[in-house]
Formats: sequence, C-alpha cells, structure tokens
Amino acid sequence: QLQLVESGGGLVQPGGSLRLSCAVSGFSLDYLSVAWFRQAPGKEREGVSCIKISDGSTYYADSVKGRFTISRDNAKNTVYLQMNSLKPEDIAVYRCAVRVGLCALRRSEFGSWGQGTQVSVSS
Repeated sequence: QLQLVESGGGLVQPGGSLRLSCAVSGFSLDYLSVAWFRQAPGKEREGVSCIKISDGSTYYADSVKGRFTISRDNAKNTVYLQMNSLKPEDIAVYRCAVRVGLCALRRSEFGSWGQGTQVSVSS
C-alpha cells in the first residue's frame, strides 16, 4: 500500500532554512513523479515543486524559484525539499504527492497524498 510521510517542518526566522522530507513506501520511486504542494490558511492548495524520478527533471513555481530545491534519494525512497531564504508568505502546510508518469503542479493530477507538515516563518 502506497504511503507518504512528510517531516522536517517547523518554525524559522525570515531568511532561515528548512529541509522537508517525503518518505515513500509501498511503491518504488522509479516510476513516479513526486511533487510538493502547500496550503496557507484561506488559500488554495498551490503546487510548489515537482521531480520526475526517472530522469531527475525538476519544476518550480515562480514564487519559489531560486530559493527552493527538490531532490531525491532513490536508495531511501525519499524526496526532499530544501527551502532557503524563507519568507512569511511561505507559511503553509506542506504536503507531498505522487503520480505515475510526468510531473505536474496541478493538484487534480495527483491522487496520493501525505498528511502534511507545518512550516512557519516568524521573527
């Protein structure tokens, strides 16, 4: 059974960094694209980044380009989101999601989701 577990969220000051992890079990990463989404209170869920595991191609929302980096460790069946230069507007619950095939940043393209991890940015 496919299961996604996020970790690594927390509270940081503006300009700080966090690394989120998405551990995937029950299915090999090799056939998947894994994406990170976030949802702030009162806002729609937003696609942040995606990685296609087979060739390592990556995609980012304009709002995080140059600050966030997505990567994977196939041996650990884990995808990471390194978040640098965090801003208050990055505050949200971050969830990972998987789909077979190509990357996407639209929530409708994904059917399997983790429970999420909270990221807070405050001085």
